[in-house]
Amino acid sequence: MTVETNPINMKGSDSRLLIIRNGQVITPTGILKNATVVVRSGKVDSVTQGNIELPGAIEINAGGNFIAPGLIDIQINGFLGVDFSDQNLNIQDLRKATKALWQNGVTTFLPTIITNDFENLKRSFSLLTRILDDEELRMSVPGFHLEGPYISPVQGYRGAHLEKYVRLPNWNEFVELQEAAKNRIKLITVAPEVDGAIPFIKKCVESGVVVALGHHNGSSDIIHQAVDAGASLSTHLGNGCANLINRHENPLWPQLADNRLSISIIADGFHLNQDQLQCFYKMKGVNKTILVSDALDLAGLPPGEYIRMERVVVLSEVVKYPAENVLAGAASPLSTCVSNMMKFTNCGLEKAIQMSTTNPASLIGISDIGEINPGKRANLILFTLEDERILIQKTILDGMEVYSRNP
Repeated sequence: MTVETNPINMKGSDSRLLIIRNGQVITPTGILKNATVVVRSGKVDSVTQGNIELPGAIEINAGGNFIAPGLIDIQINGFLGVDFSDQNLNIQDLRKATKALWQNGVTTFLPTIITNDFENLKRSFSLLTRILDDEELRMSVPGFHLEGPYISPVQGYRGAHLEKYVRLPNWNEFVELQEAAKNRIKLITVAPEVDGAIPFIKKCVESGVVVALGHHNGSSDIIHQAVDAGASLSTHLGNGCANLINRHENPLWPQLADNRLSISIIADGFHLNQDQLQCFYKMKGVNKTILVSDALDLAGLPPGEYIRMERVVVLSEVVKYPAENVLAGAASPLSTCVSNMMKFTNCGLEKAIQMSTTNPASLIGISDIGEINPGKRANLILFTLEDERILIQKTILDGMEVYSRNP
């Protein structure tokens, strides 16, 4: 995968005036055809049909392409060879991954740090926080997702997380991690059935952290207790689950049944099949469904065997952990999941975009992205649909073009 980007000049960016003409704009109320988006000082100023003349403005002719909010990925472990949990992560690494994500239409993402020992987790958040002193990268990274280590230790439910690092929830430990992250941990995935999980969930929510249930085998009663305590999301529902489960008593049904829970799903075509995606979508609906990539750093690399986090994994169209016969993560960007969601559920473009923009922004409490509306940040993607696949043509971040397929 190659990454093409336009140079970014942050100085003086607030004075930029941009007009994007002749687009099909995906708004919260529908697709506005032959529309013009005016961007002023990095924010959407107006969205109207027809043309507007503004002397001195930078102009982009969308050529009839779709214009949507930039995609938001709240679960991504790395990209293009860059592992966000790497203990030697540096600014060049994160910039490389971020630019590759811009190429794939992702303008906002939560680097996801998975189960590890305490010192490694603390170092990961310290490294990421120092890197985010860089203004360019901070525009795309509002915070982090901690997936584990407070998950089920049981094989199957823990997925590819290493058992030796799985442990019980520890509030004091989490506070120290949050301090290392300078309060940027916005989302945490925990197992509700492990000792101490329910009070831990309540404390997290009270502190402003969104709690998701994942990699768990919680009973119906425990799951509802966790939601009562404030849990609001099921992480990659249908995955982080044993290969064989009881047909009645399993963690899937209560999470689908509880209307207070949103779900995130990996629609790469491997983590869930078409029937599962259709059922999950029908049961939760567009407003309670969030698309995530769960991509590993192997996304974008050649197929083969790799050693990652002390494990031998195999990359093909998905990443597998053969030693325990489980999936270890995804190898597809979020744009592929958006395309597949339309293909597998017939939900339509507007709803697929909502599930990858508006919904994740709302979940993590960021109100200035996720929609194309006046006052929102001008994080935009221009794309075509070719053979039922989204093909990104341009990516715009805070009113600045950061990627163009044809520069």
